[in-house]
Amino acid sequence: MDLSSFLAATIRMAIPLLIAALGLVVSERAGLINIGVEGTMLTGAFAAFAVAYYTNNYWLGMLAGMLAGCFMTLIFAVASIRFRAPQVVIGCAINMLGSGFTAVLFRKMFFDAQTGGTQVTPFPPIQIPGLSSIPFIGEVFFQHNIIVYIGFILVPAIWFLMNRTSIGTRIIAVGEHPKAADSLGINVFTTRYAATLFSGLLMGMAGAYLAIAQSNTFQVDMTGGKGYIAMAVVVLGKWKPGGVLLGALIFGGSNALQMTLQNAGLNIPNNLILMVPYIVTVLAVLAACKKKAVDASAKGVAYEKA
Repeated sequence: MDLSSFLAATIRMAIPLLIAALGLVVSERAGLINIGVEGTMLTGAFAAFAVAYYTNNYWLGMLAGMLAGCFMTLIFAVASIRFRAPQVVIGCAINMLGSGFTAVLFRKMFFDAQTGGTQVTPFPPIQIPGLSSIPFIGEVFFQHNIIVYIGFILVPAIWFLMNRTSIGTRIIAVGEHPKAADSLGINVFTTRYAATLFSGLLMGMAGAYLAIAQSNTFQVDMTGGKGYIAMAVVVLGKWKPGGVLLGALIFGGSNALQMTLQNAGLNIPNNLILMVPYIVTVLAVLAACKKKAVDASAKGVAYEKA
């Protein structure tokens, strides 16, 4: 794999982490700890694949994946906001639910002698006119499918939302000091519900990307820990969209490196090669923890209106 192919693979691998992490930025700044990213992405991936298969339309598949992600975060939101259940516990339950539920449905609906290995038509790559033909740069940046471009557009969009709009101000306020926000007339519960559901849309999109954009099929537990890595991306990026982009590219590069090493035919045990992204995750988070970051002061604390 030459350098341009490696960098293009880095971008493709980074996109699901980037999109999911941007969703987490919004919900965590609102004061919620949702570790159920893995299960939410997995549910989005299955829903996208199933709908794309039966409708032969990848846009409907993407919509289904986003709605499925939204549904999973709705479960989390109701349990943690309405019933004030421990957020970490609910997140763990979401992960187990997503893994088990999608595995059962996939085997029931698709995995038999007639339909095993079912594939769908994925999002096609889009050649940006003029730019895609530029040597090196064209292959790296301008020959991807539309979800890759949407992922990059989301970075400034989320930054603008959080830093230049009243919506972002409210989200940050309920995450920093919900009682003070409540006293100013901000509905803490509504804001947290909205932030959580929005994050679910992006997590579902990230999962759908894996099934119908990065590949053209669904596999049991196909997220392979990417939900957890997305959480690390948020920490590494200091809860800032620009930092999250950089973090996603670092982890995307580690995944691309893993694939390169696997295809190089080196005399290295495969299990050691598979460890590369997770070793990078641990080292990156340890490095990020040495620097002070701006995080929601009331994150993980259930709010009870007086």
